[in-house]
Amino acid sequence: MTTRDRILDAAAGLMRERGIARTTTKEIAKAAGLSEAALYKHFADKTELMLAVLRERMPGVARVDVRPGVGSVAETVAALTRATVDFYLEALPMLGSLLGDPRLMAAQRESLRRYGAGPEHLVRRLADHLRAERDLGRIAADANLDAAAALLAGACFQQAFFRYFAEGPDAKPVPDATVTALSGTLLRALGAG
Repeated sequence: MTTRDRILDAAAGLMRERGIARTTTKEIAKAAGLSEAALYKHFADKTELMLAVLRERMPGVARVDVRPGVGSVAETVAALTRATVDFYLEALPMLGSLLGDPRLMAAQRESLRRYGAGPEHLVRRLADHLRAERDLGRIAADANLDAAAALLAGACFQQAFFRYFAEGPDAKPVPDATVTALSGTLLRALGAG
């Protein structure tokens, strides 16, 4: 295992347990068996480290191999829905501590902007996939794909929140039937074929 992997694994564990706001780079370095200076040889700051954890240690849309025109629209949208709801379920305990402190939220928002990142990118990625499917004639030409992506992401977030609220940090994944219902309802509204 590389030093970078040790840092990412330690950061992911601590951020899930304590939340991003309450996890320090000093604690991450200690959990990885390194000095804090060694951590900064791999990551410029805590935000870059957090983004690497979100991208490399969590489920998500970017980690799903779906390509427009390959497989059915139903299969690809179901895979994107599963990845989105799973991402939110794992991200909630990490990001929750920011929600209660407007000052911390503002600082995090500004840090993410410096890296060209933020929650709106997930919605954009979903909309881009739907647009590509529409351009192939597999979704109705008049469908509002930005709204569809926002609705899907919102529904996934809601389902993840309900699951996490009901079961806590050891919450089981959202059932496949729920994922299928969400993606199927969206596809019917989009006139997918």
